[in-house]
Amino acid sequence: METILLVVHLLVAIFLVSVILMQRSSGGALDGLGGGSGANSILSARGTGNFLTKLTAILATLFFVTSLSLSLLYKSAEPKAVSILETAPVSQAVPDAPAAPVAAE
Repeated sequence: METILLVVHLLVAIFLVSVILMQRSSGGALDGLGGGSGANSILSARGTGNFLTKLTAILATLFFVTSLSLSLLYKSAEPKAVSILETAPVSQAVPDAPAAPVAAE
């Protein structure tokens, strides 16, 4: 269940970013990247803009729902991983220092 919900969450996030980037920029921030409102723009029709706006709202709602579901699911789950501090040995043996070299006279 956790894996399926996580995959759905990631797919919704990817689609949400793509739909947001496909929308027409009213401020001209993405004009240089092809997102502007040029004469040959594919998404210049008003109906397409309304569709993308509604799709963005739906995807954003799905993103929030899956985020909350994942957080509640992982909150109620038992911790699977053990902290590295809990598994570390309490005391460690320190090796003896090597003997000093003998100076030749």
